[in-house]
Amino acid sequence: MHYFVPHRFAIAATALCGLLTVWSSLTLPYIMRLVIEDLENETLTPERLWRRIGLFIAVGTVAIIFSRLIRKIPLKLSHMIEYELRNDLFEHLTRLDQSFYRRERTGDLMTKLSSDINIIRDAIGQGLLQGSRTLIALISAAVVMLMTDRQLTEIIFSIFAPMSLIFFLVLRFLRRHQLALQEHVSEVSNYCHETFSGIRCLKGFALERRRNSDFEALNSELIRKTMRMQRSRQLLWPFVDFCFSVGTILTFIVGGKRIIEGTLTIGTLMQFIQYLAFLRWPLLALSFVTSMVQRGKVSWIRVKDILDTQPEIAEPNAEALPSEKPKASIRFRNVDVEIGGQRLLKEINLDIPMGTTLGITGPTGSGKTLMTSLVARLLDPTRGEVLLDGKDLRTLPLRALRGMIGYAAQEPVLFSRTLEHNIGFGIDDPDMGTIGWAADIAHLHGDIETFPDRYQTILGERGVTLSGGQRQRTSISRAIARRPDILILDDVLSAVDTQTEAAIMKKLQPVMAERTTLFVSHRVSTLRYSDEIVVIENGRITQHGTHEELIQVPGYYAELNTMQQLQEKLEADE
Repeated sequence: MHYFVPHRFAIAATALCGLLTVWSSLTLPYIMRLVIEDLENETLTPERLWRRIGLFIAVGTVAIIFSRLIRKIPLKLSHMIEYELRNDLFEHLTRLDQSFYRRERTGDLMTKLSSDINIIRDAIGQGLLQGSRTLIALISAAVVMLMTDRQLTEIIFSIFAPMSLIFFLVLRFLRRHQLALQEHVSEVSNYCHETFSGIRCLKGFALERRRNSDFEALNSELIRKTMRMQRSRQLLWPFVDFCFSVGTILTFIVGGKRIIEGTLTIGTLMQFIQYLAFLRWPLLALSFVTSMVQRGKVSWIRVKDILDTQPEIAEPNAEALPSEKPKASIRFRNVDVEIGGQRLLKEINLDIPMGTTLGITGPTGSGKTLMTSLVARLLDPTRGEVLLDGKDLRTLPLRALRGMIGYAAQEPVLFSRTLEHNIGFGIDDPDMGTIGWAADIAHLHGDIETFPDRYQTILGERGVTLSGGQRQRTSISRAIARRPDILILDDVLSAVDTQTEAAIMKKLQPVMAERTTLFVSHRVSTLRYSDEIVVIENGRITQHGTHEELIQVPGYYAELNTMQQLQEKLEADE
């Protein structure tokens, strides 16, 4: 109803056009009856014949005009609703958070955005077009046929009543199998997405033959389910045709007998036969429409599941931020995070004054990235609160909060556009001065100058044309290009060598000094540039201090420092 109500006038116009088309078409057999009866009664003069012909042409022209309109209006309406629905679905998907995308598969989402919405469009367009015309035709024809001859009408509808019951049973069967078919289409789409996004891994293990074989099995199952649907659906057409043929035969038998008896005229019988012929398409269309509507209903349920899903990270009910932007001072107060019943962060208490560079380290899986995600409000704490300038993040508008943050991840997502576009992605109005500055800070400008198209180089999907280190440095450039108040660098130097790391850190230091920075790393050579360092182990902060303080205290950080010094010495000796 949300999509139909704004187009209620188009829907009303469709119904009106359908009514005029049907009633014009039902008038034509009556005119033919009058001509036949005039012939029978020998009262058909040339003047009367021409009047009948003129009336026939006029009514037929009206039927043609409104028949065209009843095609044009609902089909245009269906494309408008498709446009609105696809926009709404895409916008809603961008509002959903990480927990949703951990559950849903990308291939399934792509199928819902394409195949399912196309099916909904066809169900609306063809369903409204054929459905309204079919319903009006059946009701109107039934009324006119009853007015023409009650006995013949009862014979016809005694045949079509059982047909409706069979329709209902078959459609219940179709709906169940249509859902299975659409789920399998999603399975194929997801398999293709995973294959092509992981093509390096596939080729690295030489698994093309096995992957092709698995896809062939999936594809064969898709064909099998599609053919099962088609077999069930196509049974309806010959069944309706058979019922119509039986009805025609019975009409001629009963009607012919009554003509012999003198209780029915030839004109009336021909009028009735014309009405029966007129009903043939609506009855055949009934199976087509009901099948299409069932398919549309299945696809709508799948799409509506997404639209009904609400983001866990909701916009606050509080008023917007004051005119003065909050200061970039961060505080964790008794923060716990539980996901899937597992407690991942425990009693985190931490103050990060404005302009501080905080280094975060710890074993893999200890909760470092979770801490940075809390600051960007990619998830909310289960208990406790994270404060920005003394205000709980949950009371700040997401757009304003995230507009203050520049985020660079260890595994960056790059888009299949130019390097210029990817670096300036977070800026409303990017310019080459800012993009070049950001690339130079990340020690990427020299690499870009060696590319044939420089900043206009088109990256492959997810930046496949760049090396791992270049992708990370592109991510750093993108984060600092927006000149954020809070800079989050999540292990973004893991794929670069120590010389490049030193060059990047030398240029990054003045940038970090001007803003609050959270720097996640496993390298002591990087962490030593931080004002303060925290060590997270098993979800808890176990150490907190400067680099000089922590290397003097037994614990994870001192051991990490010793191990990396030994590794550097061994590499130097080699």
